Amino acid sequence: MSMRIPAGLWLLIAVHVACAPARTIRPVDQLTIPGSASSPIVISIIGTNDLHGGILPRDGRGGLALLGGYVNNLRAVRAHDGATLLIDAGDMFQGTLESNLGEGATVVAAYNALGYAAATVGNHEFDFGPVGPAVTPARPGDDPRGALKARAAEAKFAVLAANLIDDATKRPVEWPNVKPSVIVDAGGMRVGIVGVMTLRALAETMSGNVKGLSVAPLAATIAAQATALRAKGAHIVVVTAHAGGRCTSFEVPTDLPSCAADAEIFQVADALAPGLVDVIVAGHSHAGMAHLRNGVAIIESFIGGRTFGRVDLTANRASRRVMSKKIFPPQDVLSAGDYEGRPVVPDATIAAVIEPQLQRVRDLKARPLGVVLDTEIPRAASLESPLGNFFTDVLLQSVPGADIALNNTDGGLRADLPAGPLTYGRLFEAYPFDNLIVRLTLTGADLKKALAGRAGGRSVLGIAGLHARATCVAGAPHVDLLRADGRTVGDDERVTVVTTDFLATGGEGLFTSITPPNGLGEQDIGQLVRDAAAQWLERRGGHLRDRDLVNLENPRWLLGGPPPLPCP
Repeated sequence: MSMRIPAGLWLLIAVHVACAPARTIRPVDQLTIPGSASSPIVISIIGTNDLHGGILPRDGRGGLALLGGYVNNLRAVRAHDGATLLIDAGDMFQGTLESNLGEGATVVAAYNALGYAAATVGNHEFDFGPVGPAVTPARPGDDPRGALKARAAEAKFAVLAANLIDDATKRPVEWPNVKPSVIVDAGGMRVGIVGVMTLRALAETMSGNVKGLSVAPLAATIAAQATALRAKGAHIVVVTAHAGGRCTSFEVPTDLPSCAADAEIFQVADALAPGLVDVIVAGHSHAGMAHLRNGVAIIESFIGGRTFGRVDLTANRASRRVMSKKIFPPQDVLSAGDYEGRPVVPDATIAAVIEPQLQRVRDLKARPLGVVLDTEIPRAASLESPLGNFFTDVLLQSVPGADIALNNTDGGLRADLPAGPLTYGRLFEAYPFDNLIVRLTLTGADLKKALAGRAGGRSVLGIAGLHARATCVAGAPHVDLLRADGRTVGDDERVTVVTTDFLATGGEGLFTSITPPNGLGEQDIGQLVRDAAAQWLERRGGHLRDRDLVNLENPRWLLGGPPPLPCP
């Protein structure tokens, strides 16, 4: 689908560009390269995305020290004819104990050592809120973006956020080392890099940490920034975008039928003038891409640091013009393998940078929870997942007398629980977010209205306590709520709802349609969802199986089939 840029937006973004110019920083790879005046220059772009704190390998894949081995091998090759640039597409920090305990500081230290050129800000970069244990501002003077600003200030690479707008100034945010774009010198080429985030970014993090911010349209922002970078002498323009797509075939870059046709990043690429942008390093959708769209090479490499993307740009040495683009399929980061004709050896420097934080978390990760899982507890299912039901049940049981619990089991769960003795580390990997349990009191009418908005989506919420029956009324989803005895919850009844602070304060847009100007009046019960789950498991003990958590003969959602509910 084509998406063109309204004239008014061009003027708006042009003002942003004038007010927030790109920076030029020292190269991250060699400045000069050997070769004759007629030999081409090759710039290899390595793209990573959605690391989510994955600094260690898992099951023989991934880890930043091992990634360093791949990078070192490629840099050794490019030393003869060009340069290598590392670029990240956001969501770097949130997701593992090794990263979360330092609010992402270990990731930044490792990225510094790896020699990244730039990274864009993703939605989960806001999750930590102020510096310190508070997830959102708790005291006067708390900076809701304090942890993010601290990490950005520590970075020796550029942190980019071109379309993240400060509502007070109507300009891109101006925080230490956070800029819209940057120019780096690499292998004799000037490379401009622009960073943007998905339009949904601020709805998919803690709302209390992003007040006063908004997101400008991606394509208009990129076009204005790229035009300015070209005017400043950039030979190559790369976009690092925390917005993505989804493809299933990677061998032929022009094989677009294997990709989701409505991908956000495809819409962005279609709206750009031909030749303005060379490469997009994409992210956010946790999928793979290695494709050419409207002349733009787009790469995305799943989640967790287990793969990376690569594009080789070959340029004429005299004119500095890009002559060709070679797009590689996502590359697995394997502990036993070769890359560029030589064995991959983990980078000892990166390992040394990571080690101090590992010492802090080993004992905590290994803490047993007293439960043995006889089967894997998976998070994926067409309607109800065992893991989703588990966490939603924990929410319901945390507030005595509650009627219903709601949880974002699609986006809020990040890993399955493996079979065997369960540890706190495994539980953390499944639920890495520091979401607090809150209690709401809603009318039956408001609750049904909120749930109807999700019944027509591709995934439904985790639900416990009441059953939700979704039907089509006048061509739109309608939800009735049923108690255990079959009684229907009336529109005027008061219902006690247990959920997370993320959902209660605007996350996923669940309660947006029913939230008054002063909020829903949520009551914080003072406990993290993950800690409540750990305590429930420790009290229960014994063995647990996936089928203990799902009763398909009595489903929690009554849709007549997998979502979405097909209303004409």
